[in-house]
Amino acid sequence: MPPSKSAPGDIAITRAETRYIIADTPDRAPTVTIFRGQDCRDKDGNSVSERMLHGVRTWGNDPAGDTVFAVAAYENLSRTSDRLNAVLPPVLVITREEWRSPLVDLLCEEMIRDEDGQAAVLDRLVDLLLTSALKAWASRPDTASAPDWKSDGDPVVTRALKLLYAEPARPWTIESLSDRCHVSRATLARRFREVVGEPPITFLTNHRMALAADLLQHRGQTLATIAAQVGYTDPFAFSVAFKRNRGSSPSDFRAAAAGG
Repeated sequence: MPPSKSAPGDIAITRAETRYIIADTPDRAPTVTIFRGQDCRDKDGNSVSERMLHGVRTWGNDPAGDTVFAVAAYENLSRTSDRLNAVLPPVLVITREEWRSPLVDLLCEEMIRDEDGQAAVLDRLVDLLLTSALKAWASRPDTASAPDWKSDGDPVVTRALKLLYAEPARPWTIESLSDRCHVSRATLARRFREVVGEPPITFLTNHRMALAADLLQHRGQTLATIAAQVGYTDPFAFSVAFKRNRGSSPSDFRAAAAGG
C-alpha cells in the first residue's frame, strides 16, 4: 500500500483489520508495535505501555515532541458497519483545507481531562467526528463507491432504505415495499439495484444477519428472541439463514465471539 501523507489538522481513517505504520517521515522505521488491547512492544518484544505513558491519555517517546497525533479506535465494531467498511479505502485522508470541524479541537481538549464520565464524553465525540468525516468523504464528487446511505439522491431508494432500517423485522416483500414507496415493483427493483448494488430483499437479508450478529454477542438473549427481532418466527429457519449468510451457526458464532 503506497504511503499517505497528512498535514497538521488532517484526519486519517483506517479500516478495521488493516495494519499500518505511523511515522513523522516516510523513511522512519517503526520502533513500537501496538497489538490488540493496546499492548505496546518495542522491537525487542519488551512492553513499553507504562514507560511511554505521560499523563492523562498521552503516550509516546517524548512528551514534548514536535509531532503529535490524536488517536481513537473502535475495538469492537458493529456488524452493521460491514457494508461501509467494505467500500472505504485502506487509508482515507481528509485534509483540513477540504473539511474543517470544531470537533477536532474539542476532542483534543477533552482527551487530556481526567473527570468523572470523561470516557462517555470522548466516545460520543469520536462517534460525531467519524460520522461527520465520512459524510464529507461521501459528498466528494470523486467518491466512486459511496455507502448505501448516500443513495445518490434517489428519493425512492432513500425511502426504501429508511423503511428497511426502521422495520427490519417486518415481513417485507418487494410488493409491500414498492407499495410503501409508491412505485411499481420493477421500478423499485431496478433503481435499488442501480444505487445499492443488490436487490432490496437481498439487502434486507444481509442487514438482518448483521443485526443478528450484533445481538448474538450479548448473552442475555435467546436465539428465539433474536430471531424474532430480525424477522423470523421460527428459530430453526433463522439458524439456517444465518449459517448460509455468515458461514457458521448462530451458536458457533456466539461462542467464537465470546472467545471460545
